[in-house]
Amino acid sequence: MSVLPTDPGEQPAVQSDPTVQPVPASVVETVDAADTTLSNPRSAVLSLGSNLGNRLETIQGAVDALEDTPGVRVKAVSAVYETQPWGVDPDSQPSYFNAVIVLRTTLPPSSLLERAQAVEEAFDRVRHERWAARTIDVDIVAYADVVSDDPVLTLPHPRAHERAFVLVPWLDVEPEAELPGRGPVAALLETVTREGIVARPDLELRLPE
Repeated sequence: MSVLPTDPGEQPAVQSDPTVQPVPASVVETVDAADTTLSNPRSAVLSLGSNLGNRLETIQGAVDALEDTPGVRVKAVSAVYETQPWGVDPDSQPSYFNAVIVLRTTLPPSSLLERAQAVEEAFDRVRHERWAARTIDVDIVAYADVVSDDPVLTLPHPRAHERAFVLVPWLDVEPEAELPGRGPVAALLETVTREGIVARPDLELRLPE
């Protein structure tokens, strides 16, 4: 796979191919084979976003860190989308890069949440106020078909059904995906606006090998 490009204005590395490349069959086979090391894995969907620093590099780092977690295998990585900040004046913060990944994991939801928060801390995520700019945001969108109103980890994510920056990339990697308790992702997308959601085919994330 090609080397990650940097954000505009940063020192460039080797440039990526200007299109999002399909995952090579050999990589898919390797990931599938890795699943044999997991006992009764469950599927989980995570949303990643960043609007501070080198956004693409940070999201890739989060993907790699999750793959390095015992009991976790990253199965799919979406295309990258540039989006307007959620819940604040669009001019008050830099735009986000967003992506969705699909995991197979033997971790229970609580442990997966702990790992997601540890990844955020590793990339200097600061929690001062709601909707604040951040280096990385790692949200558990769904875990298998679990529906829970636990205030520590509500499943599925309570606002996922109304966020195009989650639904659009998720549909990229799972066209038949369903949000537990809400229905098909494709149908949910018909009820929300895609305004401010811009595909970035000049950028790509690697599926860990």
